[in-house]
Amino acid sequence: MKIALLGYGRMGQTIERIAIERGHEIVLRKDEFNTYDGLSNADVAIDFSIPAVAVDNISSCFHTNVPVVSGTTGWLDRYEEMVTLCTEKKGAFLSSSNFSLGVNIFFELNEYLAKMMSKFDSYHVDMEEIHHTRKLDAPSGTAISLAKGVIENSNYSNWTLDKPKEKQIHIQALRIADVPGTHTVTYHSTVDEIEIKHTAHNRDGFALGAVIAAEWIVGKQGVFSMKDVLDLK
Repeated sequence: MKIALLGYGRMGQTIERIAIERGHEIVLRKDEFNTYDGLSNADVAIDFSIPAVAVDNISSCFHTNVPVVSGTTGWLDRYEEMVTLCTEKKGAFLSSSNFSLGVNIFFELNEYLAKMMSKFDSYHVDMEEIHHTRKLDAPSGTAISLAKGVIENSNYSNWTLDKPKEKQIHIQALRIADVPGTHTVTYHSTVDEIEIKHTAHNRDGFALGAVIAAEWIVGKQGVFSMKDVLDLK
């Protein structure tokens, strides 16, 4: 399979290593210094860039008829615009805040726990996420996905980085050097706490999941999620 890498930072380089180990060929390594030349030769593109260029990367794939998997966060206010363009161009698109197998299992566990805890008013929930100091957006896309998972399965209405009001989930976003990603969801009461936590030890889990998603989406049409890839529905 021929892969275009849209974004060639540390994550893009990890994806490259794992893709080559799995027998794939890299036909484009796009960073801020080169163009989209070579994109049309790709069977699939993997976007791990920055929020400022993610929409251009994804739309370029649709216009070139190349399926695209995106792990860039911080641009999702334009997600529906990309979904519409994908539909118009009859493309294939998968965006995820986190491609790690463990995190996607964690998402499911989070939703299940939220449904259970919604019956008990004595508990309130908050979240903490820790990432490396190079991460540009806060809170992380993964933390936002976790918050949405709680909101959709409880009486909470939204999330905030500030002091929470009633029915708001407080997210604390910390930036510490060389932390790949740690996410904690805690339910507090006056008598105890219930906590679930995912800790990434390195980037390999994220990169492997992105490559598996890219392998899966080739030949398909539509808008998908990691639930489709991992058959978690």
